[in-house]
Amino acid sequence: MLKYLTISLFAYFITAVIVGGNWNEILVTSILPYIEFTPEFAMMFVAIFETSISPYLFFWQASEEAEEDVAKHKIKEISSENNHNKEPKIAKKEVKLMRFDIAIGIAFSHFIMWAIMLTSAGSLYSNGVTDIQSADQAAKALEPLVKSFPNSGQISKAVFALGIIGTGLLAVPVLAGSAGYALADGFGWKQGLGKKFKNAKAFYVVIALSTLAGLSINLINIDPIYIIC
Repeated sequence: MLKYLTISLFAYFITAVIVGGNWNEILVTSILPYIEFTPEFAMMFVAIFETSISPYLFFWQASEEAEEDVAKHKIKEISSENNHNKEPKIAKKEVKLMRFDIAIGIAFSHFIMWAIMLTSAGSLYSNGVTDIQSADQAAKALEPLVKSFPNSGQISKAVFALGIIGTGLLAVPVLAGSAGYALADGFGWKQGLGKKFKNAKAFYVVIALSTLAGLSINLINIDPIYIIC
């Protein structure tokens, strides 16, 4: 399900195409960007790396690889005492596939990030809209600014909103699951999305509580974009 949800991320690229612009300039400046030696530019540079290298991804990736080893009966449990001094037999071909999988994932995520930046810079920033406090506000702000073709503003708003919904459905399980994996690794709990609740209660409780915590941010009117920044 998570794999197919990634298709929704293409909504950001579609929005970037609708927003339009001078594509020759866009492609050139994407390779040779303009650089300023200012605090604001340095902060933006840090923000890009901060969102690209997220600690929770390491927990998710490592635990998912280990869970595949459990499914293939190479190890008995993740973080199990039975695995001490017993390394799973991993063929060179499997390592290459892991590297290829990660490389494709990173390339895809950066492509989507580029599309989001292009949409933001090409429509919002270029029209002086710099104080966005919610994803809903960002989607609505696109409508009056994009004028590539008739009704392009409404279309871009709708497509961008669909991308946000898809991203939320994709991100929440991954973030909550990563929290479950991280705590399970730390405390030695039984873990794995392939297990039933009764066999990994603490792991699933953490996932449930993490999901509820994320939901509560919206209910108590905390700006998630401000928290990220």
